[in-house]
Amino acid sequence: MDTSALYDLTPIAWLMAAGVLIALGPLVWVWRRNAGAGPARRLHALTVLTLFLTFDLTLFGAFTRLTDSGLGCPDWPGCYGNASPVGARHEIAMAQSAQPTGPVTHGKAWVEMVHRYLATGVGVLILALAGATWIVRRRQRRAPPADGEHATLSAWWPVLTLAWVCLQGAFGALTVTWKLFPAIVTLHLLGAVVLLVLLCIQAVRYRQAAADRLPTVVPPALRNGLIATSALLLLQIALGGWVSTNYAVLACTQFPTCQGSWWPPMNFAQGFEIWRHLGVTGHGAPLDFSALTAIHYAHRLMAYAVFAALGVLAWQLHRIEPLRPQARWLTGLALLQLATGLGNVLLGWPLAAAVLHTGGAAALAVVLTWALCESRRRAAATVACDRDTALGAAHNNQREATA
Repeated sequence: MDTSALYDLTPIAWLMAAGVLIALGPLVWVWRRNAGAGPARRLHALTVLTLFLTFDLTLFGAFTRLTDSGLGCPDWPGCYGNASPVGARHEIAMAQSAQPTGPVTHGKAWVEMVHRYLATGVGVLILALAGATWIVRRRQRRAPPADGEHATLSAWWPVLTLAWVCLQGAFGALTVTWKLFPAIVTLHLLGAVVLLVLLCIQAVRYRQAAADRLPTVVPPALRNGLIATSALLLLQIALGGWVSTNYAVLACTQFPTCQGSWWPPMNFAQGFEIWRHLGVTGHGAPLDFSALTAIHYAHRLMAYAVFAALGVLAWQLHRIEPLRPQARWLTGLALLQLATGLGNVLLGWPLAAAVLHTGGAAALAVVLTWALCESRRRAAATVACDRDTALGAAHNNQREATA
């Protein structure tokens, strides 16, 4: 493969300049709004804003994929070697005239490039967050925090986030240059979710540091339930990404049955052959419709398990006062996922429902991370102490009743 036409770093400086301009406004706004606050509160505000914009970027990424704009500019990082579609008008017009409804049109080129501009802006914000955290940590090492100021989160979390967003950028480049290779596109989606999780961890920890409070102690069973549900959700997001990248949503247009059957013809081996190009098997043969059915139905079956797990978890969280906001969010988002998932199947995959379905999955990951960070397992020693105290009290009550 000739990669010289796929990777042209000439417009990289212009792309970075666009990212800096996009990030400059939020940075100035956060710093001026929190000028008199402590370092943890300022870092919390910047992290929350970055998390919000990263979530928006995830939604726009879904919009880019669902409008078939991922190849609107078939090279990277620019568009036909230019910093914007304006400089590539001639090349885009030629591609559009050859294929009026093909992957390259003026509208799709702009959608793809706006996605890249926003991604660069988020990268600049994460770079600023990492730099600000390291500066604050250095100052705190030289002079311990005064009363009312508390140590911030370890600076390694922002560094890990910065490294991850660079990796995410690499997957974005491969998504384009490998022509929507399904495994790469799915990994790109999972990378976006992990990025949201990393930013959520930092936002919650900064808030806890600013308020000088610890996470809520929860029973070990609830903590295990949070971890297990998070793992199930991550697997379901991967399956959902695999459905979307293989265009298998409309393999089943009925609910709860599929193709008039509770168990339609399905080719799981072919459908879950991971390393292959879009629409073909690893040997280059066209993908069977039964393979698309298997991809769709696997996602549907897992959705039942995830929905049940979220319901049980929300009920358990609602019993603990500090974790009731997370319980309400989980309930609302689970219902949103049910509605948008049914809408995708029964209404022919409308764009709004498809984007909201991706956003709901990402939001569920954020809320589960929020709940994990706001809770902690009761220490074994504390559990043993509580048990001994209870046994002692029972023994004393028995002695008093005997006397």
